[in-house]
Amino acid sequence: HMSIVGPRPERTHYVRLFEESVYRYGDRHRVKSGITGWSQVSGLRGKTSLADRVEWDNYYIENWSLWLDFKILLLT
Repeated sequence: HMSIVGPRPERTHYVRLFEESVYRYGDRHRVKSGITGWSQVSGLRGKTSLADRVEWDNYYIENWSLWLDFKILLLT
């Protein structure tokens, strides 16, 4: 199951690798994955730093609010 807003999902075979090599990667799985997210609307998509995306995803999780979700939807 996915949410509309949340960290973008990753292909399953990469999850274990990233959990071992990227600081706080596993923390982003505290919430459901989403179709759009804070890191995507902030320009972190495609060939960008995974560590930067993880940092923005964790910011979203730690600062979640209906207003932030609404803002992300408006920016999508």
